[in-house]
Amino acid sequence: MKTEWDYTDLADAYLERPAYAPELLVELFEIGGLQKGDRVCDIGSGVAHLTIPLAEQGFLVDAVEPNDAMRANGIKRTSAMENVTWYEGTGEETGRPTGEYDFVSFGSSFNVCDRELAMKEVNRLLKSGKWFTCMWNHRQLDDPIQSKIESIIKDNIEGYGYGTRRESQTEIISSAPYFHNVIEKEGTIVHIQKVVKTVEAWRSHGTLHRQAGDKFAKIIEQIESYLKSLGVDDIEIPYTTRAWIAQKK
Repeated sequence: MKTEWDYTDLADAYLERPAYAPELLVELFEIGGLQKGDRVCDIGSGVAHLTIPLAEQGFLVDAVEPNDAMRANGIKRTSAMENVTWYEGTGEETGRPTGEYDFVSFGSSFNVCDRELAMKEVNRLLKSGKWFTCMWNHRQLDDPIQSKIESIIKDNIEGYGYGTRRESQTEIISSAPYFHNVIEKEGTIVHIQKVVKTVEAWRSHGTLHRQAGDKFAKIIEQIESYLKSLGVDDIEIPYTTRAWIAQKK
């Protein structure tokens, strides 16, 4: 399925991205009142970074992903999970049944949707009184290594920004007529990764890819050169997982 944001060339690199903070996920599932066997629609499932922990909790997960290459990787990673079913669809049009879901989730995907249309779709999918969540992993930019990488990027791209993915989602969710009890939560996770895999993960950075244009390869080369200059095989990358969760009225 073709969408405005095409992740085909980034699909394999996305496998190197970090998981979401496990303790935070448990807290979100508890707020949502989820129990084993509940039905979840995971929208923009990508390569299954959020789909997998949902399935590991025993939920029945319908994973919705528009990009064929991303979905293929997600299917491969969850092939042994009988409680995961994959579908082609978008956040605005999932193609999934009305009023059948106990929980709806967006892992690093809410920002690539028309959020107002996506929330209308979430409202259609959810049972009354049930919850949806959206979340992102943010590198902690005060970490020395991440601070240096940030300077490399901004030296090459004037006005570089992260768009809505680093913004608070409270206002837009609260302004929709469908939800209340909007709660913001966060957790931390340290991703230990080989330098070569870190560089590969940067090749999956869609926000950088879109803003860099023909400078993208140069920026990746500079990041790679810097990381190799550290003289280590592995680096620790601290992330903050920021999430919003809201209840259907």
